[in-house]
Amino acid sequence: MDVGVWLRSLGLGQYEAAFRDNEVDGAVLPKLTLDDLKDLGVAIVGHRRKIISAIEELNAASSARAEGVNAVPTQRHVPVGTSSDAAERRPITVMFCDLVGSTSLAARLDAEDWRNLVGSYLDAASQGVTGFGGHVLKRLGDGLMAPAIRKRRRTTPSARCAPRSPSSGRSRS
Repeated sequence: MDVGVWLRSLGLGQYEAAFRDNEVDGAVLPKLTLDDLKDLGVAIVGHRRKIISAIEELNAASSARAEGVNAVPTQRHVPVGTSSDAAERRPITVMFCDLVGSTSLAARLDAEDWRNLVGSYLDAASQGVTGFGGHVLKRLGDGLMAPAIRKRRRTTPSARCAPRSPSSGRSRS
């Protein structure tokens, strides 16, 4: 890891020489403390806190990679107008759907009947999701999860599926 590039990305490039002169590299950086930063000449409290926070983010990302888990990307400060290849934010809709009263039903039904009931319910719910162009990501127990990238429309799939009351004046077409 190039510590100089990292410091400049934080807007703290003025400390690059001090870090280089004290042989702070990618292996030493995650172990720095507030006292170490004072010794390096980082006199401004806000700068020390900014560096410590960025080090904590690095440590969290590296420990997640070590555990084999994909780290959640963190937001970093990018001045407006400096990057033309910034990522696009895409809102998504996630539907969680399960069988209402399933615990009491499971207590009253035979295991095979319960399995058949839940299987039929999940099949019907999955058909409903795919019928609206959705995708069932997971089926767990008596529920399912269906994420969908939202398209810019006047109504969302969930709004089209919502039952309309007769007093609302809108039809269910």
